[in-house]
Amino acid sequence: MTTEPVRPLWAGRTLALLGIVLVAFNLRTAVASLSPILGQLEQEIPVSTALVGLLGMLPPLCYAGFGIVTPVLARRFGLEPSLIVALVVLVAGLAGRGLAPSAWWLLAASTLTFAAIGVGNVLLPPLVKRYFPDRIGLLTTVFVTAMSVSTFVPPLVAVPLADAAGWRASLGVWAVVAVTALVPWIALLVHPRRGVAAELPEEAEPGMLRHALRSRLAWALAIVFSVSGFNAYSLFAWLPAILEQTAGATPAQAGALLSLYAAMGLPAAVAVPVLAERRGRVRSLIAVGVVSIVVGYAGLIAAPAVATWLWVALAGIGPLLFPLALVLINLRTRTHAGAVALSGFVQSAGYLMVAIGPLAVGLLHEATGGWTAPLWLLLASAVPAAIAGVVVARPRFLEDERER
Repeated sequence: MTTEPVRPLWAGRTLALLGIVLVAFNLRTAVASLSPILGQLEQEIPVSTALVGLLGMLPPLCYAGFGIVTPVLARRFGLEPSLIVALVVLVAGLAGRGLAPSAWWLLAASTLTFAAIGVGNVLLPPLVKRYFPDRIGLLTTVFVTAMSVSTFVPPLVAVPLADAAGWRASLGVWAVVAVTALVPWIALLVHPRRGVAAELPEEAEPGMLRHALRSRLAWALAIVFSVSGFNAYSLFAWLPAILEQTAGATPAQAGALLSLYAAMGLPAAVAVPVLAERRGRVRSLIAVGVVSIVVGYAGLIAAPAVATWLWVALAGIGPLLFPLALVLINLRTRTHAGAVALSGFVQSAGYLMVAIGPLAVGLLHEATGGWTAPLWLLLASAVPAAIAGVVVARPRFLEDERER
């Protein structure tokens, strides 16, 4: 077995390093940049509750759909060309959101945006393998950290930018940021790194994927994954409105609290994989995630104006189930083919379940006229996570189920 010799991080691959970091940063800026300024946008463009729910559904739907399509595109056109096209579409989508003359234009531009992000999600890991085969762990940590930062920065600055320059500038500025990610990849396309084989995204073997469809472990892991996203994308869409109407928060305060919610994912992304893989604390991590969801939402239901930051932070700890599910994909498979199949199933099925969250929360709010019932729905999502968590915490493997 051969190992890649370790090279200096910057040696001959500065453009690739900058490109990977910039792409990672742009993969989440659109997720939470709209909801904090929705009130200002609605003064010019009427947006229905159902449409806000649809906007909240788009990220997971696009991630699920383009997670399947992107490997085919990458094999046909190559990694770098596919990424460049995705970034161009991302710039167009982000700019289109800022220029939107109507709600349906906003929906169409957001669809372009999240479709491009769905492609980028899939292409980033093989690009790391191609340019940094000797530093895969380090670069994975770097791009996951960049993605986490890009989740909590936009809601923090959205309202100040909108107050200073208008909601269009607050949304459209992220198109300018996305343009910077194009520069290193265009340079690499013009001056390609020759003699290096591309590590293309992998597709699951049909037989193993069919087995995952019948696997109790695979479905349990998909549920754990989806509960995390169900909560995260629901709050990315609705938390500012919830806090403004129940806790009396100003738009700027609500944006800052949404940023706090998103920021809780950063320590989880760093600590959870280590605790799960090296310490075997899967059951404890499931318990922490479930209890945090319950206590966080219970606080927002019972005393939203008291220690609001605490309830939001606790609710933000709950989605530690997301990095836990990702690391369990490897911990609960014996073979590479099993890991690819389990990953494909968990993320595709999981994101489809996640997509229900923002729309369900919005429709329940519209039906009841308040936020208590939607918050109870989010609190109740801890129940399937707890039940499925019992299954995934057991040291069993996907391939072993196939042999029975």
